[in-house]
Amino acid sequence: MADEKNDIETGSRPVPDTDTSWNEEVIVARELQHRNTILHKLRQGEEWLDAKMGIETRGIDRIPDEERRPPSIWNVFFLWWSLNMHVGVLPLGILGPEFGLSLNQSVAASVVGIILGALCTSYTGTLGPKLGLRAGGGYMVVNLVVVGQVLSAVSDYKLTITVGIVIIAVVGYVVSLFGFRVVHTFEKYWWMLTLVLMLVLLGQIAPYVDAGIVPQGDTGLSLAGNFLTILAINFSNSSGWCSIASDYYVNYPSKTPSWKIFALTFWGIVIPTTLVTVTGCCLSNAAITAAVPRFAEAYEDHGLGGLIRETYHPIGWSKFCLVILMFSVLGNNVANAYSSGLSLQLLGHYFHAVPRFLWSLVWVVVVAVLAIAGQEHLSTIVSNFVSLLGYWTISFTLVLLVEDQWFRRREGYNLLVWDQPSKLPIGAAAVTALLAGYLAGGVSGMSQTWYIGPIAAKFGGTGGDVGIYLSAVFTLIVYPPLRGFERSKTGR
Repeated sequence: MADEKNDIETGSRPVPDTDTSWNEEVIVARELQHRNTILHKLRQGEEWLDAKMGIETRGIDRIPDEERRPPSIWNVFFLWWSLNMHVGVLPLGILGPEFGLSLNQSVAASVVGIILGALCTSYTGTLGPKLGLRAGGGYMVVNLVVVGQVLSAVSDYKLTITVGIVIIAVVGYVVSLFGFRVVHTFEKYWWMLTLVLMLVLLGQIAPYVDAGIVPQGDTGLSLAGNFLTILAINFSNSSGWCSIASDYYVNYPSKTPSWKIFALTFWGIVIPTTLVTVTGCCLSNAAITAAVPRFAEAYEDHGLGGLIRETYHPIGWSKFCLVILMFSVLGNNVANAYSSGLSLQLLGHYFHAVPRFLWSLVWVVVVAVLAIAGQEHLSTIVSNFVSLLGYWTISFTLVLLVEDQWFRRREGYNLLVWDQPSKLPIGAAAVTALLAGYLAGGVSGMSQTWYIGPIAAKFGGTGGDVGIYLSAVFTLIVYPPLRGFERSKTGR
């Protein structure tokens, strides 16, 4: 049994076979809560909410195998359907024609980006069962703006976008309070009605789609640059989950086959994201490329919400669909709100001592304020903010990949010291590699409305976003030798 426990907890490295050693992981945060009056009150408030409402009080603390209560393995697959089958993904498809791409080009760039991004999230997710540790990590701003536009369309444009933003932010936060088990159950079913409405939306816009129209504008290298930019945006969206995927797998047994987690995550992301993004491409083709008058006018005057309202018909059915679609983003927002609290707890013992529900509240308020401030600039938010994530997510994934598959291939992990900085890697190699990837690769290869890097500018026009590829190259050049040097000097 002792050998089996060592395998589960640390790979091949031996650890003390005692029941009390586990308590050392959370003792620092608990001591801070007892010594500090404010933290103590917050802890009491969290316990009261748990007693009255059943909210989850476990934060980033590692979950040992004997305490894990895994849901069905199929939840891994259906979780991602709720996270990606929603109206907030449609803007990713809308962008193609705005960048001068035809329908076929838009779909191709989007699908390739989705697949490459899903590979990143699928790999990092495999570390959840293996380690039992959270990773922490949004796309919430886009979701909230889209929902605001949809609610405004339902009200015949009498309500402001701000009202929808506030409503959906509050509801998503409340659901996220209940933690892992409720989130998994919620995400398992929430996508189903949205799938039906997305298929209906695709069917009702299909007669107005003209794939034969090729927009007049950029050609050659400039067109290639636009294609790469759309690919990068979709990559960033799918890979943007890489830092939080393991949060939802920590209750699965450590011996869960990695290939199952990888495959279910990959297809769980690719299938729904592709469906919704392609629907967005079709909407944009009808409104921008084919410029069907009523769709073009609706999109110009009222944004995506107005375009969806005009597509569904008759009007009574359209408003019903809009109401349902407004709440479709809850699956995504609940996950973001849940993981944001865990992300902030990772910043140190004092952050760990603050209950997750409070950090999640801070996150939701900040995101709601950003959405309200940027509600008139949805396309700019999507094309700039989302693509910026990709420069970081590719570096993050490659650092984990090299560390796990090369440096930890034989020795495994001593998981009993996960929150003891003196026994963990100092992180200099990882930070340097991330900075090199982002600054040397991402900045030089980015194509944004506010800045075009020198390499991206070589494509002409608005540039071609090649930041993710350059970030990957610089990360792989910098991290392995620096990490080897770090290990030789520190022994950890």
